Amino acid sequence: MELYKVFLLLCFSLYSDFLDKYIKTDGAWIITASKMQYIVKSAEECAVKCDTETLFTCRSFTHIEKDQYCITMPSNSKTDQVFRKIGAALYEKKEYLLECVTGIGTDYRGTKSRTKSQRLCQQWESSFPHKPNITPKTHPKADLESNYCRNPDGDSAGPWCYTTDPEKRWENCDIQDCTEECMHCSGENYRGKISTTEGGYTCQRWDSQKPHNHGYIPSVLPDKYLEENYCRNPDGEPRPWCFTTNPSKRWDFCPIPRCNSEPPTIVPDLTCATGDGSSYRGTVAVTVSGKTCQIWASQYPHKHSRTPENYPCKGLDKNYCRNPDKERSPWCYTADPETRWEYCTVPSCDGGPRPEEPIIAPAEDCYEGDGSSYRGVMSETISGKKCQFWTSMEPHAHQKTPQKFPNADLRRNLCRNPDGDRAPWCYTTDPSVRWEYCKIEPPSPTAARPITVPTPVTGLPSCNCKVGSGESYRGLTSKTVMGVTCQAWSSMTPHQHSTFTPVTHPDKGLESNQCRNPDNDVNGPWCYTTDPYKKWDYCQIPDCGMNFHYCLKLKERCFGRIVGGCVSKPHSWPWQISFRTSSGIHFCGGTLIDAQWVLTAAHCLERSKRPSAYMVYLGIHTEVGKESSKQVRNLEKIILEPTGKDIALLKLDRPAILNEKVLPVCLPEKDYVVPSGTECYVTGWGETQGTGGEGVLKETGFPVIENKICNSRAYLNNRVKDHEMCAGNIEGGTDSCQGDSGGPLVCFSQNTFLLQGVTSWGLGCANAMKPGVYARVSKFVDWIGKEMKANS
Repeated sequence: MELYKVFLLLCFSLYSDFLDKYIKTDGAWIITASKMQYIVKSAEECAVKCDTETLFTCRSFTHIEKDQYCITMPSNSKTDQVFRKIGAALYEKKEYLLECVTGIGTDYRGTKSRTKSQRLCQQWESSFPHKPNITPKTHPKADLESNYCRNPDGDSAGPWCYTTDPEKRWENCDIQDCTEECMHCSGENYRGKISTTEGGYTCQRWDSQKPHNHGYIPSVLPDKYLEENYCRNPDGEPRPWCFTTNPSKRWDFCPIPRCNSEPPTIVPDLTCATGDGSSYRGTVAVTVSGKTCQIWASQYPHKHSRTPENYPCKGLDKNYCRNPDKERSPWCYTADPETRWEYCTVPSCDGGPRPEEPIIAPAEDCYEGDGSSYRGVMSETISGKKCQFWTSMEPHAHQKTPQKFPNADLRRNLCRNPDGDRAPWCYTTDPSVRWEYCKIEPPSPTAARPITVPTPVTGLPSCNCKVGSGESYRGLTSKTVMGVTCQAWSSMTPHQHSTFTPVTHPDKGLESNQCRNPDNDVNGPWCYTTDPYKKWDYCQIPDCGMNFHYCLKLKERCFGRIVGGCVSKPHSWPWQISFRTSSGIHFCGGTLIDAQWVLTAAHCLERSKRPSAYMVYLGIHTEVGKESSKQVRNLEKIILEPTGKDIALLKLDRPAILNEKVLPVCLPEKDYVVPSGTECYVTGWGETQGTGGEGVLKETGFPVIENKICNSRAYLNNRVKDHEMCAGNIEGGTDSCQGDSGGPLVCFSQNTFLLQGVTSWGLGCANAMKPGVYARVSKFVDWIGKEMKANS
């Protein structure tokens, strides 16, 4: 038996080596006439089939694990269109995706098809205009397909081709060296391995939070390729940089030279903006308020770093509106000394709302039927991945654009169902996962829902709900979403299979025909079906965590222009409290984190440290607080953070009565850093500065701004500490303000809201380049838990 185990390990090790040569993309496949199909037991076995294919040069394969299908193909994502397919995984050979050469490039298999002088290459099998000496027949192993540059004869100058110019028989191609450490443009696509800065500092690993906390988290920003401790440019700086391992030097630029070869070309938008407008090259030079734009090459009236020299590929001509640094839409510095910059009025190519315009969701953020009519504001997939903008082709090129699906409401990166799939979905920002369904709830079959759900004991048959993807689900459901009875896992009728059986997976609960998730499918439990024409399908298993936090359904999420923002739907933020004087005058906000505990800002307690000086209102929507749902509590204890940080705990004199209008919020994990760009929400009854909604609870949504950016000279100039975080629209217009202090900044993640910040301070209210600052709650989780336990 032990010898057999060793044999299996050796086999697995050999198979694993095969997959190292491939790049995997989940949820993707290629439709092509030229292919071979096999029945296999694993992706590794499929890779062997591709490597030993004799009918064509195999560049990729599709593996469908549940069906045990293996489809080998001569095409890949560079040559053919990639489509969505649930349960499929596309594996592409890395060598055919590389657009650089090693050595003299005899193994180059990229798709460059122009010479150094930009002459188009002749097809290798063609005899016009030049009769070739080297053809696919004379050099069958050189991959002389199409008109791609190749080096079949070992030319010392590298890959070449016959040209379509009758006057020039052949010419070498200009292809970058794979070992060349250089960057194009501002290095946004730099993927090299330099990990030392200009100042000689060693780079900190991106997946580490020591010595510097930061919001550039590789698992959340997979499209930024934040690998190891290599220099990268995830935030639109003039060149790549990194955090350093020196505690006194937070970050530094890296010494990466510019490449000699031509940068990738873009298809310019000349009259309108696609996506964030990065490709806009039109001539609009006036801002939304009618101000003339400042010339990009000028430093007057505003000094800046967005110059043509620093951003050479961004079309910073004259004073035309551009988007060189991944803002939400084209903008410019203005010729008005009093206004540093503003967005421009550039129409959207799809005719929809501009990216910075507010989006108000329907009252119910759920879908009916297959969700084709869903118009909610969810932009997160079932596994928590961020959705790609429908107008963007990065990281996934696709055909589901607003132009081709004008009635599908493909706005921003919101979940939609343009092609009649079974539920709303989106392409993801993870390069390895092409698409996923979204975490949106179908309509509840019952009129009322429980407000709380007891913590489930997973693994017991009586628990008919799933945690996460449901890998531990052991409930009794044995029908698919379409109502078809499941086939027993041990049965081979009507569907033959050998991948998932009680023998192959003895610890996955495959004893009967109940829905299970033996492969940890992100979409949840599934089963083989008793329908001869449908091999397998998913099951409808509710989330164990489907408590009231989720039943809020993200009502009326407001991204618009508390100052600016929107009036909240009554009681949609049930953890919001009003902190008041003993005479009942509102002056600060706070957040209910437990039935008897509130979190607020320490500076709200400057007038007195006596509990009798204050009271708390819960369950209200209006500032006057005359609702029948109002609960009033006095304070039993005030606990200030011992080192003087702007955060404090309030113990109520008696627990609040929890119901749908009074409910605590969830706390984040210890030391968790909210990723840069995450959209969060702040609520309060504070100063509105004439923007409307006075006297009722208001809300607004805006992105988290990484402390590195927030501490730059143009923003808050090193005023923000590690235990604080920034959030706001950098153009201003929306912000928390006086009276909102101590209130919640919550962020939606993994199907619930988490309290990430306590409103602390800011330079004015809703001013451009001056976002709000919040106490970072994750830095105080241990202190909160310790004090609540000690004072229980």
